[in-house]
Amino acid sequence: MQIRDIMTKDVELVSPTTSLQEAARKMRDADTGFLPVGEDDRLVGTVTDRDITVRCVAEGANPGQATVRDAMSEALVYVFDDQDSVEAAQIMAEKAVKRLPVLNRDKRLVGVVSLGDVSQSDDDIAGLTQSDIAQSKPNS
Repeated sequence: MQIRDIMTKDVELVSPTTSLQEAARKMRDADTGFLPVGEDDRLVGTVTDRDITVRCVAEGANPGQATVRDAMSEALVYVFDDQDSVEAAQIMAEKAVKRLPVLNRDKRLVGVVSLGDVSQSDDDIAGLTQSDIAQSKPNS
């Protein structure tokens, strides 16, 4: 099954200059712990609730003043919307992440695919991916 068939299409994008407090509100309102970060119409990173907590709040940063850029992961890990869900599961396992931004072939953000999305397409692969992620350090 192609990723475009299982991904979440309504994705909240946040700017690197957004305050961590506003990013946390967006996560709360969207009921997610993950936001893709975009600048000049390009994906530049991702930020998770864990990134905000561990990289900034735990270090004493003021969430109203610190920005997404202070907490985000700049290492881009993504999939294309026309890739197979098995490939997404393999990338999640290799990178120890539970969510991936989805780009079209023009490298524009079109969605997000999660471990839950993958599990809907193939229970065996999702189970293996979850096991692999649990054995790795948490990134998302």
